Amino acid sequence: MTTTRRTFAQQALLGTGALALLPSALLPSPLQAEAQPTKPPMRFIFLHRGNGLFPHVLVPPTFSPELKEKEQKKEAFEVDLDQHDLPDWLRPLSAHKENLTLLQGLSGKMCTTGHHSWCSSLGVFKANERVSSIRWATVDFELARLFPSPLEHIELACFPLDGGNPRGSLNGIAQGFSARGPQQPNYAFGSPRVALQELFKSVSTNANEQVKYQLQRKVLEFVSQSEQSRLQAVTGVEQAKIERYSDAVEAIRERDRQVDLMTDALRQHIPKLDDKYLSDEMTTYDRQAGHTEVLLSALISGLTNVVAFTLDELGHHYTGIPGLENEKVNMHDVGHGKMIGGVAAEVIRARSEEYHMTLVDRIVTRLKSVREGNGTMFDNTMLLYFPDSGETHHSLGLEFPFVVVSGRNCPLNIARRYIRLPGYGQPGHKTLGNWYTSILNAYGNPIAHYGDLDAGLAKFHIDQKGPIPQLMS
Repeated sequence: MTTTRRTFAQQALLGTGALALLPSALLPSPLQAEAQPTKPPMRFIFLHRGNGLFPHVLVPPTFSPELKEKEQKKEAFEVDLDQHDLPDWLRPLSAHKENLTLLQGLSGKMCTTGHHSWCSSLGVFKANERVSSIRWATVDFELARLFPSPLEHIELACFPLDGGNPRGSLNGIAQGFSARGPQQPNYAFGSPRVALQELFKSVSTNANEQVKYQLQRKVLEFVSQSEQSRLQAVTGVEQAKIERYSDAVEAIRERDRQVDLMTDALRQHIPKLDDKYLSDEMTTYDRQAGHTEVLLSALISGLTNVVAFTLDELGHHYTGIPGLENEKVNMHDVGHGKMIGGVAAEVIRARSEEYHMTLVDRIVTRLKSVREGNGTMFDNTMLLYFPDSGETHHSLGLEFPFVVVSGRNCPLNIARRYIRLPGYGQPGHKTLGNWYTSILNAYGNPIAHYGDLDAGLAKFHIDQKGPIPQLMS
């Protein structure tokens, strides 16, 4: 088979690993070394799960009858969490109450809801498995561009084996659930081992990995020189294509150069993963724990300031759930209320969600232990836990509950509170778009409104645009 210049270059790029899987339109502009911030960057962690998150499970059990009635009617109110006990599944976060926010009442009917949401809940638009449905960058990428880092954004996932996006690839690198821009899906690591190899390959102690890394650098250098010489011989549309392709190569080379400058930090913070996290065969709980260690190392070392982690997707078959260790739990069955191994569906949900909170506690506790400036790394961190597709298994998008843990430098007025926003159609009701607009505005992007509007709210004469006033400091 004849190898053309373009196919050779594409193969060369693919050979550089997950960080080079993207065409030029999907890559950020090279960062300049002299543009380093003078103060610590803000950091964001998006943890999302499939199969819905029931709003009622966020309600503190110590609410008075009056508050319970307001909650049932979806009427707006706020209370200080110090006055209340947390629900059982949230108790792993008890030590972080001063940083905790339980946010209720956001709708997302402009998103794709039901079984799978793809990029919807992060992008606030209708999406499906087709790349053509991606309309703009998801909110996590918008935040990553406000606080640049060598790798811009890292995505981890427990992929589904059937249904959803993608499917059938637990341990590889596949299309993720975030998007860099219009028709530009991100790629996610399905395996802690693969994530570790790709993200920290520049400081690998494995001789073969080091040889491979250096060869990839040489290939990129050759491709760059080849594309530059090719530019001299073409004009018009072909020249524009080659320029974009050349820019992609240079963006990857620039990221490699920046990573090389971080050698000491990377060596210091490379994850020390037990063998069970490096295997292709592991339980879901171990996979989530392994990804959490990679997430922490990537943030602490400075490789990235934004991580998106799909804890599970509806088509993922859970393993390792306490009391069901020998079962492969189909979360679709759980969504339909089926008892599995003698354990009720509600209990299975609670066990998996409580485990997620132990991971959140691990992240927050670790970041609170890392000194930064006059405080800790967590002071400059915001973590969001939420459902991919809304309030139930077959969600209508009426509610997207959020568990938020944020540091003291978070510019939003949300900490230590249970916040119930007005229910769908009630005066003052707010959407996912309002929530993400609030976050973007607070952290430096003065966008008028992020995401699509909900046509169904028009009949209620609700102003859907802009941030949520009471959350802005």
